[in-house]
Amino acid sequence: MGLFSRKPNNTPDREPDRRMTELGRDYAIARRHRDRAAMNRIMREIGTDKDVTDLRDFRAGKESYDSIPPIPRGRNRRR
Repeated sequence: MGLFSRKPNNTPDREPDRRMTELGRDYAIARRHRDRAAMNRIMREIGTDKDVTDLRDFRAGKESYDSIPPIPRGRNRRR
């Protein structure tokens, strides 16, 4: 195929796996709140899932939540 080929690029777009995206978001939320039990539960659930060959949707869910900046904490003014 040449540089100026007129053949269309027919790569079928795959549908994102909503369950894996939600697990990624849940994992990011648990990590932000330092909930190790939930993090380990989610990782066990992903590890036992035999049909998962690609974790792109899981990473996309994690990154979508991680892109939201955390709420800045105010100073503790009590003395």
